[in-house]
Amino acid sequence: MNLGKTLLFGSVLAAGAGLAVSTEAQAAENYTVQSGDTLSKISQKIAGDNSLVNTIAEANSITDVNMIYAGQTLTINSGNTEATPATDTAAAATEATPAPVVEEATPEATPTPAVEEAAPAVAETAAPAATVSGSDAAAKEWIAQKESGGSYTATNGQYIGRYQLTNSYLNGDYSAANQEAVADQYVTSRYGSWTGAQAFWQANGWY
Repeated sequence: MNLGKTLLFGSVLAAGAGLAVSTEAQAAENYTVQSGDTLSKISQKIAGDNSLVNTIAEANSITDVNMIYAGQTLTINSGNTEATPATDTAAAATEATPAPVVEEATPEATPTPAVEEAAPAVAETAAPAATVSGSDAAAKEWIAQKESGGSYTATNGQYIGRYQLTNSYLNGDYSAANQEAVADQYVTSRYGSWTGAQAFWQANGWY
């Protein structure tokens, strides 16, 4: 056996044993969307800024960052954990071939958070006369408080007014009277009554 080759092979093995290995994994958590939440607000709660908007959207396959719903569960990738590099003190004492220089990867730039479209301005108007009575009136007010705090000017992304309807329903008319009329039509056609809409909201977190 060639003693020179044996010593060289041992030196290479010793050098390889001393290489550090690191792993990286993302810590994930779940977040339940509350009434009035937007991806921007959720990012502010978790990270203190808007840096997680695109990350949350990608992790939950959200194609429109303005389309989230109260009661929806989102997966949030909020940070990284890094393993401690392994060390080998025995390798340091053995003369070995110098390890190759490893170029550090250029850190990826943080994606620019999507800018949410500004919701149309809604002028505050006096509440119109009640359109329902009894238990339906109580259920209607309960939903209004849950959706907007009872405000005709509340906006949340594409949702507008006291009952958080979209412009496709309101057709550009954000007056209190139109919000009331459209909300009554929507609830009657979908749930039959405001008490039916309230029962659905309590089961699902939206109506």
